Amino acid sequence: MNQIEMNLQLAELFARLFLGILLLAQGYDKLFVIGIKQVIDTFLDDAKQKRIPYFFVAFSAYFTSIVEFCCGILLLLGLFHDMAIILLMINFLLVCIGFSFLNPIWDMKHVFPRLILLIIIIILSSFFNFGLDALFFK
Repeated sequence: MNQIEMNLQLAELFARLFLGILLLAQGYDKLFVIGIKQVIDTFLDDAKQKRIPYFFVAFSAYFTSIVEFCCGILLLLGLFHDMAIILLMINFLLVCIGFSFLNPIWDMKHVFPRLILLIIIIILSSFFNFGLDALFFK
């Protein structure tokens, strides 16, 4: 293995671990500290004014919280990382749709860094070598 490949593998590992930590903390906070009910209530008033159904708000809150928590763990472990990436792409699209309904010009300062990290991981996924997938499935 040459130095460039090793650097790309380390870049993938760093981006994956960094995003995994962010998502795990965010999902954990929404699931176990704040609570899903409070997350739903935070968006419900704005959603009602925009005539967004309760079902969509509740589904989005549950889906994004669970996906962020579980995919954060999977990214950290390097387990089922391809499936985690796909779920996170769906998650980020759902977040984008939800925020765009609530406020067409919304502040991306929280979402954009996570999006960039996910794109980096996707680009570098062929250099995935440090994780349980590489240990068990190669």
